[in-house]
Amino acid sequence: MHDPAKPAPKHVFIETYGCQMNVYDSERMRDVLAPLGYAVAAKPDDADLVILNTCHIREKATEKVYSEIGRLRIHKERRASEGKATTIAIAGCVAQAEGEEIIRRAPVVDLVVGPQAYHRLPELIARAARKSGDRLDVDFAAQEKFDALPARAPDGVTAFLSVQEGCDKFCTFCVVPYTRGAEFSRPLADVLAEAQALADRGVREITLLGQNVNAYHGEGGAGLAGLLEQLARIPGLARLRYMTSHPAEMTEDLIELHGAEPKLMPFLHLPVQSGSDRILKAMNRKHDAAHYLGIVAQLRRARPDIALSTDLIVGFPGETEADFDATMELAREVGFALAFSFKYSPRPGTPAASMHGQVAEEVKRERLARLQALLSEQQRAFNAARIGSLLPVLVTGQGRKAGQKHGRTPYLQSVHFVDEAAREGQIVSVRIEGASQNSLTGERVAQEAA
Repeated sequence: MHDPAKPAPKHVFIETYGCQMNVYDSERMRDVLAPLGYAVAAKPDDADLVILNTCHIREKATEKVYSEIGRLRIHKERRASEGKATTIAIAGCVAQAEGEEIIRRAPVVDLVVGPQAYHRLPELIARAARKSGDRLDVDFAAQEKFDALPARAPDGVTAFLSVQEGCDKFCTFCVVPYTRGAEFSRPLADVLAEAQALADRGVREITLLGQNVNAYHGEGGAGLAGLLEQLARIPGLARLRYMTSHPAEMTEDLIELHGAEPKLMPFLHLPVQSGSDRILKAMNRKHDAAHYLGIVAQLRRARPDIALSTDLIVGFPGETEADFDATMELAREVGFALAFSFKYSPRPGTPAASMHGQVAEEVKRERLARLQALLSEQQRAFNAARIGSLLPVLVTGQGRKAGQKHGRTPYLQSVHFVDEAAREGQIVSVRIEGASQNSLTGERVAQEAA
């Protein structure tokens, strides 16, 4: 029974859409709210505070937010009939891009918070409770945000670590420069301190995050390669990754580090978007197909076992069948281990939205189906090629069956194996015995991997 002398426990439910940066932001929102007494709720029905952390990249993102707000309005009214207050907050990139419109169209929403302002959630929640002050905060203040965030409370042995935000590339299809702002790199000392704190709390693998992560520039001219070299010296950290990269920022020292630093995993997400030089120019990608293929060749010389994932868009304005064939040919030449492919969708305010030559929806669907068939075949082949090999697997938790563990390979593949003794955070040797498109199965061998 609840002690009436103590404040009633509060709960927050955060629904996260979109990229890994949003996942990181949601984790940090939980950290910001924990000192206020908020525990995490499993579903919105149990929450005093509901946050939709939104993404503005894909088609109809705003409409999806309003649809969810409609469902939350019913939830809020039901709780109000039970004498319970509910605060609804919209965060993330839709909040940044559509904040004033959300306030106008959805009075049920109490707060609208941009991705650079969520550190001010405690103040905003207090305002909402008093029904005073502005409900909208979409200021761009990246350094202020990071300075204000509390210490991390990692959940598990892997963690994201944001080192760079924003983008100055202005790809014609992308809203990120408008919703996340200009490129900003966190100070090197701050990143190292947060990484050390994560390692001290048992984190074994860190993925560095940024909208354009390899544009990172810390004090003293330290680029991403220099940052990774220093992170690799932290005791306890066994694995390092980074995403998302831009081909124009793949420097020689970063490429060489893939062959020189064993803690840097042999798996890189390097979006290309198209194989057609004409379309890449229209996208303002600042590279052509030959440049991209040259980077792939350099990476494979530096680290022959490296695997690559990518992003691909079909049906960009003006894309012809020949342009699409060039994308298919590039995919065949690289042989991606994993890929994310999408139909082009116009984002309001971006140059591509008003370009001539918008491709018919049925053409986009048909091209996407052909591309995804190829990419799925490549992913299945990459996983199947691991059968019979001995891989170091980072144990990340318990499986569904008795004694089963799950973990991840250096190539970010999910692995399931049975071993009562394996502990979370341990790196064990697993002989791969089976493969599907999305995961592997295997048997642990006695040899220790780390």
